[in-house]
Amino acid sequence: MATMFRYPVFPHLQDPCGPGRSVMAEPDYLEGDCDELIQPKKLINPVKSSRNHQDLHRELIMNQKRGLAPQNKPELQKVLEKRKREQVIKAQKEEQEAHKKRSDLEIELMKRQQKLEQLELEQQKIQEEQENTPEFVKMKGNLRRTKQEAGGEEQAT
Repeated sequence: MATMFRYPVFPHLQDPCGPGRSVMAEPDYLEGDCDELIQPKKLINPVKSSRNHQDLHRELIMNQKRGLAPQNKPELQKVLEKRKREQVIKAQKEEQEAHKKRSDLEIELMKRQQKLEQLELEQQKIQEEQENTPEFVKMKGNLRRTKQEAGGEEQAT
């Protein structure tokens, strides 16, 4: 029942005085004649003996046999890789659009669109300036208009 284990004899560790004698002393209790000593037993790993661990291990083995590799990447790394992939695809599409020749109709439509955008910006600026003007300046302008309208009606009659 007890296995005999002997240390290997290495030639560089041998005593120069005599062949076959090692420098290291061998323990005397490995002979197997001492039954009074407590023999060490292999400890049971509680993780491996748990039901959850066994089920998980069985599932991993089945997936490996089927060729399904487990996802080792954390969720953050997956999201970052997905964003990077999307950016690369978007950049490639933009490059393709830039290289693609535009027809005369497209060029003319783009010019018109730019003109319309410029007109809208100018109108927004004018409206913002009117909103930012003080109240008394607005009232003065209204009074001038009413005075001119009243003066125009008197001259027309």
